[in-house]
Amino acid sequence: MTTSGDRRTWDDDDLRRAVEDNHSWRGVARALGLKGTSAGTVRALKKHAERLALDTPHFTGQRQWSDRKLREVMRDATCWSDVIAGLGVSDGKESRVRIKGHAVRLGLDCTSLRPSQPSRPADELHMLPVRPEMLRAAAPALATAWFTLHGCAVALPMEPEVYDLLVTTKNGIQRVQVKSSERPGRGGHWEVGIGRRPYVLDKSATKMPYDPDDIDLFFIVLGNGSMYLIPSGVLAGRIRIYVDTYASYRVADASGLVRDGASAGTDAPRRVSAYACEFVGSRGLVDPKVFAFDVYAGSQAV
Repeated sequence: MTTSGDRRTWDDDDLRRAVEDNHSWRGVARALGLKGTSAGTVRALKKHAERLALDTPHFTGQRQWSDRKLREVMRDATCWSDVIAGLGVSDGKESRVRIKGHAVRLGLDCTSLRPSQPSRPADELHMLPVRPEMLRAAAPALATAWFTLHGCAVALPMEPEVYDLLVTTKNGIQRVQVKSSERPGRGGHWEVGIGRRPYVLDKSATKMPYDPDDIDLFFIVLGNGSMYLIPSGVLAGRIRIYVDTYASYRVADASGLVRDGASAGTDAPRRVSAYACEFVGSRGLVDPKVFAFDVYAGSQAV
């Protein structure tokens, strides 16, 4: 059907055949000799298909499965793993989210699908290998735990700020920058970058030292579990340091957290407990109030 002023180069019968023979709107557009990448073209085709009440459940778009297939699979599935297997796609977080979202958009009942059983038994979690590359992400949490265990309230600043934590002590609020190093360098020395890049889009910009007026403390976590709390004035003007030379500022050892569960052996509970004592600090086990940060005044480590 064409109407006065209709500039279509195809009629309703052409559209019916194109919808029946293809599995996406782009395919329909190409079959009609139109540009399939044009959003306006696809909207127009959908509008005409709706007018003609054309059936499109067989469409898959860029998916490997159709709406009809998803409905069929979900009728017999008891968990999302069954759905994914029935659709013949690889099981991953992204694919699960896409399939769940599509099912919701289609109005399918998902309440009967139970969560899939974890692929790794819970009693094997202690055997998970440590991933050193994740230390940078874990370091702020370790610093937060250390301060909290010593009776200090910890808050996260609004971005962007040059410090990572705001720690409340008897001497007021301390601005803490957290740094980390995954592994020692040549010669076995632990080198840590403590500089920062200016707030520019160019990530290759030369690093510069932190302004001592912007930072009060550096909390440094090493890949061997050692932790250091160093006043910013001690490191003023530096962008890299060898932590070995600041041994007097070492405050804790969380080696048990960075060791593989498989290497801990049968005596893991005893060793982890010992490391936990050092993580908290022997004085803190007697009286947490002694951690009123005499470390700020100089090089007397907690």
